[in-house]
Amino acid sequence: MTVVGFNFTKLMAEKNKPVKGQINISNNVLIKDVSESKLGVDSKNKTIKFNFLYTSKYEPAIGLMELEGEIISLIDEKQAKDLLAVWKKEKKVSKDIAKSIMSYILAKCNVQGVVLSKDINLPPPIPLPKMK
Repeated sequence: MTVVGFNFTKLMAEKNKPVKGQINISNNVLIKDVSESKLGVDSKNKTIKFNFLYTSKYEPAIGLMELEGEIISLIDEKQAKDLLAVWKKEKKVSKDIAKSIMSYILAKCNVQGVVLSKDINLPPPIPLPKMK
């Protein structure tokens, strides 16, 4: 599987109240949809589009970030056919494909989340390295 495209379709960040005291940040990634894309790049592979939603919730009700987007991947024709059939029936993605897609989503969204959190004065959604 090879990622050939990544695109954000929604970037939303809101701060509901000032940051003080103990804050819990929970991050989540959800694959919302899987479909065939009509790029026609390679005859041996199919292009598959994964729509995703990345959320960071700041508790207690301090803020929220939602990043939506899509990833376009080249996948072997047989594997793509199986993937689409399972998605249509069960709304699930195999572990090996999910691991690869989720890693890519997290790499992109964690960086964008840090930028958005800085822009609205929230703590970053992931722990940043610190000097000891």
